[in-house]
Amino acid sequence: MKVVDFLKQKRVTLAQHPFEFKDWLSPSIRDYWIEFLSKANNSQLATWVKEQKIASTGESISQPAPVQLHPEAEKIQTELTATLGEEIHVGDWLIVDQSRINSFAAVTEDHQWIHTDQERAANESPFKTTIAHGFLTLSLLSVLTDSVNPDNTKFPSAKMTVNYGLNQVRFPYPVKEGNRVRARTKIQSVTPIKRGLEIVQEISVEIEGCRRPGCVAESVIRLYF
Repeated sequence: MKVVDFLKQKRVTLAQHPFEFKDWLSPSIRDYWIEFLSKANNSQLATWVKEQKIASTGESISQPAPVQLHPEAEKIQTELTATLGEEIHVGDWLIVDQSRINSFAAVTEDHQWIHTDQERAANESPFKTTIAHGFLTLSLLSVLTDSVNPDNTKFPSAKMTVNYGLNQVRFPYPVKEGNRVRARTKIQSVTPIKRGLEIVQEISVEIEGCRRPGCVAESVIRLYF
């Protein structure tokens, strides 16, 4: 059966359950499909389709009221927008030793031998040592970006800073026991929201002496004023 004929037969299912399509794809293509859907839902294409639908029905297109920014929020937006795509912060080195890995394993109850059994890892692991949990590396982003340093608050004029989530996360290379890591941050976007700003940052966790990063995450924070 041709792909076109297959899609025609499945068009009703696809329209009602678009994410089920990913289950038919190979793993190598599935991530691209999910990323495409995510970006399409937030892109100019989605806006254009919506406008075309409204125009075809004769409905009027109403423009949303502009967000009134707090003066301090407007100042921060101007400063950060001028740095889009540039590296704005490089943190201090932090060692990921076995004690830290074991503590994380105890909290999360993830005691896989690749993380906690140093003798077995030395004999059986391709890395010849234990490695940090990927989620341990991810959990260190706050301290690596100085976001939790009370003596060096990034946005002191904001009443509250909220970790809103992550758009995507990858672990290109494992962090081995004893490695030193640090974060490098770039601003991807700054968007006004009600009572504040939404900031998207690309954070890369550099492993000392390694070409590939231990983690690359697109982090979303919100500032409220």
